[in-house]
Amino acid sequence: MNIGDACGRMRRSKAAALVSSTCVAALMLTGCSGDTHLSFLDPQGPVAAAQRWHFIEALAVLVVFVAIPVFLLTPWLLWRYRYGAKSSRYTPKWDFSARLEFALWAGPVVIVVLLAIIVWRDTHALDPYKPLASDQPALRVQVIGYDWKWLFIYPDQGIASIGILALPAGRPVAMQLTSATVMQSLHIPALGSQIYAMGGMVTQLHLQADRPGRSLGENNMYNGNGFHQQRFTAVAMTPERFSAWVSEVHLHGIALNDQSLKLISQRSTRAELIAALSQPGAPDGNIYFNGATATLFPAVVKATMDGTIVALANVRQESANSVPLAARKPTESATDKVQ
Repeated sequence: MNIGDACGRMRRSKAAALVSSTCVAALMLTGCSGDTHLSFLDPQGPVAAAQRWHFIEALAVLVVFVAIPVFLLTPWLLWRYRYGAKSSRYTPKWDFSARLEFALWAGPVVIVVLLAIIVWRDTHALDPYKPLASDQPALRVQVIGYDWKWLFIYPDQGIASIGILALPAGRPVAMQLTSATVMQSLHIPALGSQIYAMGGMVTQLHLQADRPGRSLGENNMYNGNGFHQQRFTAVAMTPERFSAWVSEVHLHGIALNDQSLKLISQRSTRAELIAALSQPGAPDGNIYFNGATATLFPAVVKATMDGTIVALANVRQESANSVPLAARKPTESATDKVQ
């Protein structure tokens, strides 16, 4: 290798390092775009905060055991074996050095061990199926992935929404997810974790927002033409505002019946669904439904598995018939439950 090639490689290495540093800095600076949080580098909940710390630990290991030795040893090696070679000892029969072998193997072994410990520990700590510790009961949310939208069902409140995931700040959220079409991937980076939603199967995700704010949510799994529009906003509210939001959806939401569910099931974006519903959308561009029940989610899971169509009237009738009359309790409004 001539000096020109060596210098060229050094310039490319420095350029790559500069690009990597620039990318990390850009991520940190763009963690929040306007009033919507985009990245775990700007965490809005305990899961994202733990993920950021995990990222910092892994980055520290790579900097200490990879970046720093490379930047320190490269000038020394250039001087030692090029410019200082005139005074070096001539050893043509040299074939082994214990110190060199130790130096060559110790670094990679330490890096692998430390990263393995960090990954093992945080993989179990950040298990999406693991409930978050809290003195408050978790808010149940059932999530169904359609082409190209997410339907968020609040079974205990009797409402549903598309385009917005409303959360009470400071309260954990226990999510069940499935897909009515192909595999999809729900991700809210600023709140942490990502989980797949698959047809005929149910996955779980536990999140929490520490304070009121807006975070970007999206589908990370490509699923067709409208993929880039399958986004939503996770809005963390105060508990009082969340209760008011539930009441507003009860009053002004669209009835979640067989007709609206059929339109939701069709391949369409949120804007196309609003036009198909023949009703004016909400001022914020989202869609709200009332009359949602806890029977819809398992019915969609079963229908997707069997390749059939969900009929809400039949599902609700079967659910009512499955409960003995003497065991039934008076109907309680969703607003009363929240309050």
